[in-house]
This record gives sequence, C-alpha cells and structure tokens, in this order.
Amino acid sequence: MSEIISWLTEPFSYVFMVRGLMASMIVGVVCPTLGTYVVLRGMAFLGDALAHIILPGVVIAFLLGWPLAAGALIVGVLAALAIGAISKRAEIKEDAAIGIVFAGAFALGVALISLQRSYAVDLAHILFGDLLGVSSSDLWLMAGLGTLVLLTIFAFYKEFLVLSFDPVLATTLRLPVTFLQNLLLVLLAVVIVISIQSVGVALVLAMLVTPASAAYLLTRRLPYMMLSAAGIGAFSSLIGLYLSYYANVASGPAIVLAETAIFIMIFLLAPERGVIWSRLRARREDTMVS
Repeated sequence: MSEIISWLTEPFSYVFMVRGLMASMIVGVVCPTLGTYVVLRGMAFLGDALAHIILPGVVIAFLLGWPLAAGALIVGVLAALAIGAISKRAEIKEDAAIGIVFAGAFALGVALISLQRSYAVDLAHILFGDLLGVSSSDLWLMAGLGTLVLLTIFAFYKEFLVLSFDPVLATTLRLPVTFLQNLLLVLLAVVIVISIQSVGVALVLAMLVTPASAAYLLTRRLPYMMLSAAGIGAFSSLIGLYLSYYANVASGPAIVLAETAIFIMIFLLAPERGVIWSRLRARREDTMVS
C-alpha cells in the first residue's frame, strides 16, 4: 500500500509538477466546457484555424520580449472578430475565408520563427507547449482568464443554449445573434491563449473537441455534457501528467493521448450510443424478430 501511495505522490514532490498539474486542470476544465459549444455548433475547423492564426501574435510577443499570452490574446481576439465579420459580409464562403486566413497567418508565424537561430526549439515550444515550464505568473494569468471564460459562459448560458440548438429560434426571439456569435469566437480565442503553455497551438483542438465529443456520447443534456466534458478533461490531465513523468514523454501530447484513449473507450462502450452497445442491441432485436 505504501508503495502505491509513494508511486502516486512522487511526481508531485516537485514544484514544477505541482504547477503543471494546476495549469493542466485549468485547461482540462475550461477547454472542454467551452468545447461543448464547439462540438454542438460544428466549429471544430474554426477552432483549429483560430489556434494556428494566433501564432504570429505569439512570435511577435516573443521577439518583443512581451508575455506570449499578450500577443496571442490580441491577435486571437482580432482574428475572431475578423472571421465573424468576413463570414457575414463577404461573398466567399466561411470555410474558405477561414482557410485563407489560417494558412496565411500560420505561414507568417513560422516565417518569423525561422528568422531566429533557435528556430527548432522555439517552434516546438509554441506548437506543442511546455506544461512543466509554467511559472507562477503564467498560472495566475491562466486562472484569471479561465475564470472569466467560465463566468461568461454561465452569464450567457440560456442565450448560447438557444443559439447552439436552434439559431432560427434565437433570431425569432430577437436575441443579439451577431453579438453572441462574436462573443463565442472571442471566448474561443481566450481559451486557446490559456492552452498555449500547456499543449501548444498544434494540440489545443484536441482539448476543445475530444472530451466534449466523448461527453456528447454520454448525454444530450447540455449541463451534464459540460460537467462530463470537464471531468474527462481534468482526469485526462492527471493521467497525462503521470504518463509524462513515468514514461518520459512530453506532457501536452501525453494529455491528448489520454483524452483520445478515453474517447475511444466511450465510443465503443457508451450506453445506448456506443458501437458495441448498439451492435448488441441490434442482435437482440434480430433475435426477437426471428
């Protein structure tokens, strides 16, 4: 018994692991909570694009010696509002406009990074995160922005609910649809900023979509879906950190791998909606008919 307790507590005898755990828990709760709207509204491509669009802001902040989150937040919010405006007014379809901005901004970010001597190291840090390098100031910033996102989701819960399930009804009820859509985009940008340090821009989509998709297979009620997604995200963060410590793999990818494994289990075994459950039910029905 003492060996098991020692195995569980050993990683967190280091301060950087404790900070990493706190940061991963913040990301593991906030990302999937907002990710439920991303899944319900089919915004996965937009989320991935926005995560890469903020790369130039991160690089410029790095070159100027600013906090990386500052540059990412400025560019992310501006990009979110620009995408919202383009999708409403331009003749180009939304996915094409997002793809153009996504590719151009990401290429600009990589080009700026390539001008630096430490190109490979810096690119890996930005793309895949450095969870175990989270400082106390980073942690406070993540906690503050995460709390802001959760409070905003709570404050506009009913409006976001109507907008996600029935946009036509939202318009009929004279809800400020454009404002709500832009607010969701801004929240998405803020969540991506929170996640940069943990998993980087390349893996942030998994933090948004994978736990929320798993929760979607478990329940159709939005409050329970949010709670389930947050629980899966937090648990995956803990498992990922253990995997990172004992298997000596990068923490960000380890967390995403844990989320993916949990999703596959739920995809196969979820009551009523899981693949295996559905096949067993189909066989039972065929047996009853015959």
